[in-house]
Amino acid sequence: MQQRGTKEFIEMKRSYHGQMSESFVVGILLCLCGGFQDAYTYVCRDKVFANAQTGNIVLLGNHLAQMDWSGAVRYAVPILAFTAGIFVAQKVHSHFGRSEKIHWRQLVLLLEIVVLFAAGFFPTGMSLPANALISFSCAMQVDSFRKIRGNAMATTMCIGNLRSATDLWCAYTETKDKKIRQRSLQYYSFILVFAIGATLGGIVTDAVGVHAVWICCIGLLISFLIMFIQEEVRDFEKLEADQKLQLELGTLADELKDIGREIKRCLGSGKIEK
Repeated sequence: MQQRGTKEFIEMKRSYHGQMSESFVVGILLCLCGGFQDAYTYVCRDKVFANAQTGNIVLLGNHLAQMDWSGAVRYAVPILAFTAGIFVAQKVHSHFGRSEKIHWRQLVLLLEIVVLFAAGFFPTGMSLPANALISFSCAMQVDSFRKIRGNAMATTMCIGNLRSATDLWCAYTETKDKKIRQRSLQYYSFILVFAIGATLGGIVTDAVGVHAVWICCIGLLISFLIMFIQEEVRDFEKLEADQKLQLELGTLADELKDIGREIKRCLGSGKIEK
């Protein structure tokens, strides 16, 4: 019985490594969607960046300097929407962080899907509210999904990933540590995935137009479904705790048996008086 439980534990340990929200597959899908959305808003939504608010802030300042108020509003709205998205993501985490029925990050993904689906209905002449919705969605994603395989990672922008990747590669050249090299390559791979998403975003948007953002809804929905594996991860964690307890109890039982044998031996040899 114990051997069967131990075998099951080992097999589950091989299969699962932490939260599915931090898994490689979910990270790739989110990163593809992040690049896609940035290209989408730039191509067909007045050249506004949905994710890179640094660029929007620079462009906002430029229009303010030229006293182009309408142009300034075009970039101010996504910035404010991005801020609101972070606020909402934190509230979702606060209210549903301990929910056992569904992971709070899955709720964020559902909200993202609804928001992006709504953005796809706005025609090109109504890009301001569409950009606000997409920036809101991106903010929720970047705030909720901060790690991939334990590494701090952004799925909607690249500057932090590029810095981390290069820092780690520099450390690898000095230490020759293969684990550091692997982490560096992971960061570079996600930068590549983001670029692929941006490329696809540009191509699909040129072909489809404003409805192209609905492609991202599919990617987010797949991520949402994958995260249900988290329930099995929780089962694995419970099994791990049970197995540790069984091992400790088994060790204690063996020690007690050894003590009993030693007492009997001493009694038999007369070293201890009855």
